Amino acid sequence: MVIKLGGSLLEDDRSLATVAATLAGRCRAGARRILVHGGGKRIDAALAARGIPRRIHEGLRITDRETLAIVVSALGDINSGLVRELARHGVIAVGLCGADGRALRADFHPPVGGVDLGFVGRISSVDLRMIEAAVAAGHLPVLASIAAGPDGVPLNVNADEAAAAVAAALGCRRLLFLTDVEGIADERGRVVASLDPSTARRLLSGSAVSGGMRPKLRACLAAVGAGVREVVIAGPGRQEAALAGGAGGTSLVAA
Repeated sequence: MVIKLGGSLLEDDRSLATVAATLAGRCRAGARRILVHGGGKRIDAALAARGIPRRIHEGLRITDRETLAIVVSALGDINSGLVRELARHGVIAVGLCGADGRALRADFHPPVGGVDLGFVGRISSVDLRMIEAAVAAGHLPVLASIAAGPDGVPLNVNADEAAAAVAAALGCRRLLFLTDVEGIADERGRVVASLDPSTARRLLSGSAVSGGMRPKLRACLAAVGAGVREVVIAGPGRQEAALAGGAGGTSLVAA
């Protein structure tokens, strides 16, 4: 199972420790897990500290050269912190950047609504060799969402898209998003417990899904379209159960 960590979870020491402890228990029981993470809140804080404006368009971060350097640095700090936290709970984790060994390769993202996103990538391929080597050695890979672009230039990629691409390449049955929202809400603002792809596409075509939830839901659809049987979005209070194989806030199941 691929697990994507994001939102406030990465900035909440208590919640992160709980997730790490639960993961450690699953790993000791023989479960194979791969973590993928972003770091939007850490990146926002680092940008603010330098007086650089936060620019988001359609849920994607507009990334110029200066912003890219901050993104790479922030994700590196988060990655090493996750590895240390997992080690506290007895898990041997391997910190990886998606650009390492071109595990994640990406093309420059085309403009969205006429807006140039800069150094933002759209994943074109996944090379599983480093990830599979870590898993075969009994380790837990922790992958930061940076990809290798044309000529090896690092590109900022949406972590939800990265997790979906890795899950599809591995042939995973389940992809789990651990986040700070309860799940996908419908037009009335009610969290939907279960979605099929056609309902998900309908929600995306309207205004019910906005901000960062739009690329997340698109990633969910891409995953099930590539063979992942179930994608679960689990918010606070549901994360431990979801890590153990239970229900989350919203479950998208392949048709």
